[in-house]
Amino acid sequence: MRPSGSPKALERRRFKAMNLLLKEGLQPVEVAKKLKVDRRSVRRWKAAFLKQGPEAIKAKPSPGRPPKLDKKARKELEKRLLQGAKAAGFQTDLWTCPRVAQLIQSCFGVRFHVDHIGRLLHSLGWSPQKPQRKAVERNEEQIQSWIKVAGPRIKKKPRA
Repeated sequence: MRPSGSPKALERRRFKAMNLLLKEGLQPVEVAKKLKVDRRSVRRWKAAFLKQGPEAIKAKPSPGRPPKLDKKARKELEKRLLQGAKAAGFQTDLWTCPRVAQLIQSCFGVRFHVDHIGRLLHSLGWSPQKPQRKAVERNEEQIQSWIKVAGPRIKKKPRA
């Protein structure tokens, strides 16, 4: 299981272990207790450090494909999403995954599969929302007056 922490934090912990082992002369078991790691890890780090030097315990870049949108592009995408779909040239102000994919394609020249857009939006802190459906003929003023005048009149009254 991979330990928790950033690669730099894990690297600092390994170098701290080497400092405690080699400079302060502590035993691997003591270092392990102090740093709250397994004693076998401390021994493994020490062996690598003595064999290959400091490079052996340095943080290595995480494997995997680099993201298609860097941090700057993600911030720009979020800014454009906040402006609304109408500002991006769509007829309604509703963002859908195909629309977001189209926006990313036109702005950044990067193609995303529509199924991946939901994960991308979730990583930006967005969540799916269902739009409220309202009739086109709806008259808000009449509805509010009905709620104030007729609503209380027809509401059931509790029995005495």
